[in-house]
Amino acid sequence: MKLTQSLFIVALISVVAACGSKSGSHAVPGTVNTGSSAARGNASAEEVAEEARKGLDCPARVRTAARDPQAPADDVVGVRPGLTYEEAANLVLCTNELLVLQPNAGRGVNIQTYGATLRQGFGARFAEPRVEKTSRQIMQEMQDEAIARGGNAVRHDMKPGQAKWYVGTMGLPGQERVISAAREEWYAEGKNPTIASVEQALVAKYGTPTRTMRSPGQLTLTWAHDPRGRLVTETSPLYNQCTGTASPDGGTNYNPDCGIVVMAIVVPVPSNDALARNIDVGVVDQAGGYQSITATEQALAAQESQRKAQQVQDASKNADKPTL
Repeated sequence: MKLTQSLFIVALISVVAACGSKSGSHAVPGTVNTGSSAARGNASAEEVAEEARKGLDCPARVRTAARDPQAPADDVVGVRPGLTYEEAANLVLCTNELLVLQPNAGRGVNIQTYGATLRQGFGARFAEPRVEKTSRQIMQEMQDEAIARGGNAVRHDMKPGQAKWYVGTMGLPGQERVISAAREEWYAEGKNPTIASVEQALVAKYGTPTRTMRSPGQLTLTWAHDPRGRLVTETSPLYNQCTGTASPDGGTNYNPDCGIVVMAIVVPVPSNDALARNIDVGVVDQAGGYQSITATEQALAAQESQRKAQQVQDASKNADKPTL
């Protein structure tokens, strides 16, 4: 994809030791704490979810101002750019009683934080049963995984009837707000809608697509807007620049020349290409995300400069005199 010189690409990076990362000081109900003594012993998926979701109040409450009715639709099941971290997390969890949070989810924007801990997003998935395994069972699972990888076996991380999320956030600690959101849903067996009906529902919500791509393997729709909320058309120079991400596993670009971009991918059932197996829908506020990332980094830099200046001032009063 060709980008203009003004395009600012923010690459999502992987954190190798995600278990050692900090999740911030603002706890949100729905987070699975595998390290606590209460989270030991065998448990069903329902029990794991119930343990994690204690204190969660549904339906979720949103105090952030509603979207301008004249602005393009910018939400995925109610989750949209501009919401606070807590609002988005509660909205996501309230969409299904089996969903649990994965803070940070091993991803983040590569900016200079000067040691500050930013909540740069969260994932959410269906709770899994907790099973205490013997060392022999663990070794057998590792061997099975290695054999599957060696044989290029197709392994999906979701089952029919499940959904997963990734929500990207940015802001100073405790002030993080949503800049992107993506959701994937696999329809339950026997309840698969037609791809035509899914497309109709998407158009009814998001309007006329900027781009529609059909292939035997999937249907892809994109709704791109400029920062003023105007739909990007084929004659616009932004047509090939303002792209989105539908999958919760995908990376996200932030272009100050683009506004809200929604992308949807519908994948058919392998045995019947008229029925939908799963749908991915993602939204990103490219200009808003760019501004938020830039403002956050600048604010952190200003705080760091202030800290250093205060240290110098304190040193002038309290530091030992050099011995010469």
